[in-house]
Formats: sequence, C-alpha cells, structure tokens
Amino acid sequence: MIIQPRVRGFICLTSHPQGTAQHVKNQIEYVKSKGTIENGPKKVLVVGASTGFGLASRITAAFGSDAATIGVFFEKPAAEGKPGTAGWYNSAAFENEAHAAGLYAKSINGDAFSDDVKQQTIDLIKRDLGQVDLVVYSLASPRRTHPKTGVAHSSVLKPIGQSFTDKTVDFHTGVVSDISIQPIESEEDIVNTVAVMGGEDWKFWIEDLKAAGVLADGVKTVAYSYIGPELTYPIYRNGTIGRAKDDLEATVPLLNKLLGDIHGTSYVSVNKALVTQSSSAIPVVPLYISLLYKVMKEKGIHEGTIEQMQRLFAERLYADHTPLDEKGRIRVDDWEMRPDVQEEVAQLWQQATTENLDDISDIQGYRDDFFNLFGFNFPEIDYDADTNELVNVPSIAG
Repeated sequence: MIIQPRVRGFICLTSHPQGTAQHVKNQIEYVKSKGTIENGPKKVLVVGASTGFGLASRITAAFGSDAATIGVFFEKPAAEGKPGTAGWYNSAAFENEAHAAGLYAKSINGDAFSDDVKQQTIDLIKRDLGQVDLVVYSLASPRRTHPKTGVAHSSVLKPIGQSFTDKTVDFHTGVVSDISIQPIESEEDIVNTVAVMGGEDWKFWIEDLKAAGVLADGVKTVAYSYIGPELTYPIYRNGTIGRAKDDLEATVPLLNKLLGDIHGTSYVSVNKALVTQSSSAIPVVPLYISLLYKVMKEKGIHEGTIEQMQRLFAERLYADHTPLDEKGRIRVDDWEMRPDVQEEVAQLWQQATTENLDDISDIQGYRDDFFNLFGFNFPEIDYDADTNELVNVPSIAG
C-alpha cells in the first residue's frame, strides 16, 4: 500500500515501515561511528523499548557494546491495508539489523505493567541469557492497570494549585497562541498520575527480576526523567507529571537498598527536552523545544535521542566515575540547561509570534523530528511508492 502521514493533533495515525527502518539505521550508524563503549553492558533488558529513549538505549547497548537485548513494549502489528504502529516497525527494523550483525535480540509485546509480561520476560531471560546486567526502564503510557489491585489509573497533565496560561504553538501550522490549563480538581489526579508514571512499576520489575535470580552481580538499572526550564515548571515539574517524576526519583534509594547484596546500582537520568510522542502532547513544550533547537544547533551542541543515550552510556553509566547532581541524579540535560542557552531561549520566548516564528525558531526541525518518529520526512524514502505494510518483528509471531 502507499502510506502517507495522517495527523490528528499531536498524533500521527500512520507509520511507514521503510521510513522507520531508515530511522533505526541512522541511529545505529551514529552509535557505530562513536566506537565501542568500554566496559559496556552485555545482557540488557529494556522495558519500553520501541520508541524514543528506550529504543535509543537498546540501539546503544547492542551496537555500542555488542549486547544481547530483550525489549518489552506494547505495540500494534500491521494488518492488511492498515499499517502497524511506529514502535512495531522500529522493533522489527532493530531486530533485523541486530540479527544481521550476529547479535541476540528478542522482544515481548504486551502490557509491561502486568505480572504476566513480567513473568514472560523472566522466563525468556532464564532460557536464553541466564541473567541481565542492565535494566533500562523507559515506559511512557497514559494508563496503567495496577497488577495487584486491578484498578485502572489514567494520568493527567495539569498544574497544581492554580490555572496556567502561557504561549504555545500548533507545530503543524506555526500559529502561536495563548493556552490556559485548569488546575487539578482533586488530589486523586495526582494519585492517578503518580500510579501511572511514578516509580512503583520500576520497583515491581526490579523486585520480580531479583527474586527470580536473573539480575547479575553488579547490575545497573536506569530510568528517565526531565526537569526543564522555569517557564515549563507550572505545567511540568510543579504539576502532576512533576509529582510522578519526584516519585520516580525517590525510588532510587529503595532500589539501591534492594540491590545492595548483589552490588547493584540504580539511577535516574535527567535527559534533554526532545521531540517524542509524549512531549508533543504537552502544551508549551513544542514552542520551547523549537526555540531550544535553534539555540543549541547554532552553538553546535544539539543532540537527538540517540546522541543523548550514547553519551549517557559512554560518559556516565559506564565511565570510571558516574557524576551525580546534589539529588543523586545523572544529568545529560547539562548542555540544555547551560545558563547561556537558557538566557537566549528566554529572550526568544518573549519575542515569539506567529509572524516571526520561522525566523527565530527551528520549527521546521521540530516538524521533521516529529514526522521522523513515524517514519516520514526521510529523503531516502519514496513515499509515493507502494510498500509492504505487513512487516513482522522476527522474534514475535504475528
């Protein structure tokens, strides 16, 4: 079938198998160009492995240190005449590239919050790898059915205490406008968001993996967070999502205690603002990112997800010394948060209008990154050509 992008708001309803494969290949080539990660991981589990930072982590582990990888995700395969999700095609492309390079790569498609998928993963590790020495936790989901209580929780993106009004942009049209978001109506909004996006499920994973004996001595585990600039605090770090991130970060000492007898260590890595399916849904963030991209590209310090993850692995997780901030977090948002970068972004923020956006921002770079997520806007791909939508992940039937 011929697959073109169909967009509704911040979601692209279609994805392109050849385009997503190109996206994966580009990331692999970048990691290979950086050379071998000294003392890198060899047997890796990535929970949330099909897009964004999780996919980039899997690529970095595999092609940066020849690691065997197991990826867990919840994606929809293609049906005849209907493309699969981008994450499904990403995972198919990754496995094909890994297998061609002689690397072990298998995947599990299902609800990573469930006990059943955790057990499937444990069984696969026992059967094929014995133990893993790195667990990456990179889940991004709007909903979670709690495996112990059966309660379905849905996260919300809201400020706490008072409404929030500021600029935003429709990145498709380039129209800059004001947006107002009402605050939470009850503490239940916070409870639900923390239940979905906090650290409890990460802790459940590590508890179950350790109890099953599939964590190697000296294992590392890392989850991903974001802080961002003050202008996004009301909607992000000081809002409901921020409470969830606080909970995620508070899980680190609990996991370090749990892993102490096997000399394991847990980390939260605070990453840079980037175009992901999740960040595109957050008001204010697309405008901030388009301005940030402009500034960082002009300074020669821009990074995408793969550059961030390669630097995290090579210069933080597997360096001789892992530098941490005052709260015990890894910071690979350090270039984003440089005072000179933030000062310039803040100045541009005040100036930003629909009329001048193309001149003072990298809104086109934002659009390209957004469509790249779904396999579009790659010059190597002929999007008017017929393509086979029925692509399978090799290790998963169907």
